[in-house]
Amino acid sequence: MGKTTLTPGSTASSSKKKGVKEYTGRQKAAIFLVTIGSEISAEIFKYLREDEIETLTFEIARLETIDAEQKDAILQEFQELMMANQFISTGGIDYARELLEKSLGSQKAIDIINRLTSSLQVRPFDFIRRTDPAHLLNFIQQEHPQTIALILAYLEPAKASIILQNLPHEVQSDVARRIATMDRTSPEVLREVERVLEKKLSSLSSEDYTAAGGVESIVEILNLVDRASEKQIIEALEDEDPELAEEIKKRMFVFEDIVMLDDRAIQKVMREVDSQELAKALKSVDSEVQDKIFKNMSKRAASMLKEDMEYMGPVRLKDVEESQQKIVSIIRHLEDTGEIVVARAGEDELVV
Repeated sequence: MGKTTLTPGSTASSSKKKGVKEYTGRQKAAIFLVTIGSEISAEIFKYLREDEIETLTFEIARLETIDAEQKDAILQEFQELMMANQFISTGGIDYARELLEKSLGSQKAIDIINRLTSSLQVRPFDFIRRTDPAHLLNFIQQEHPQTIALILAYLEPAKASIILQNLPHEVQSDVARRIATMDRTSPEVLREVERVLEKKLSSLSSEDYTAAGGVESIVEILNLVDRASEKQIIEALEDEDPELAEEIKKRMFVFEDIVMLDDRAIQKVMREVDSQELAKALKSVDSEVQDKIFKNMSKRAASMLKEDMEYMGPVRLKDVEESQQKIVSIIRHLEDTGEIVVARAGEDELVV
């Protein structure tokens, strides 16, 4: 640990050293930014509002000399808060308190949790986040599809996908549709559903209206369910709500995901794709996607494709996206017919 820097003529006893607890939150933030250096601080400023930047700049400007011991204490406090925040987001407040108690002691854990939760809005259904999906499935599968959709929308996609794929077939598409079309849910409704589900913990629902669900939510869940369940749900949605089904299918596999295909699959896709469409589709993607395509073409074909892209000149983003979507449609068709395999998160890669 470093020692207090003294100016000429001063002594260590001439002024009382300020304790870390005496600093305000803004002052601690200012000290933290000064300690980590200007380059990293500048990156952090990019994510702050103008008024927040002004406030921190003012605090930095009026900082007095801070010794190394105080800087270390503030960095340690920041690390502990970040660690606690991560634990809370992973498994809830009780989970965070349990881990912090093991590493920092009971009182320190309580202090950290209290500082965080004083301004923290806990997500609804926090108390079931560590519940085994199989147990949760048994508990909710007899509920109304809207209630099931509400619960799944607030769960992690990996856990929600396990529950969705194990629901009765006649319920799966109904729940998927309700998640996709869900907008905002009042805190009264959330509290009532939580009251029914809660076993051990008291309600932690926020007083604010909270947004969950939507097309992105169901897409993330469907990307994790097994292919058979996904196919059955999509087909049912096509009968019930064709526009919604099409919107979901468009987002299930984006063009950039082509890098997940193996070489043989890409070569098969390339045989079905018009060269001009491919040239347009590659205009806005990064080098990783382009290299994956070029690698699976002959040198002559790759050279011609690069020339097409160069001579094509500027292309409207809308046209690029249309070309990408055409290729995505070809990929999904080849997958549906069993000609290629698209790897999915959580699936074994063994193919027989």
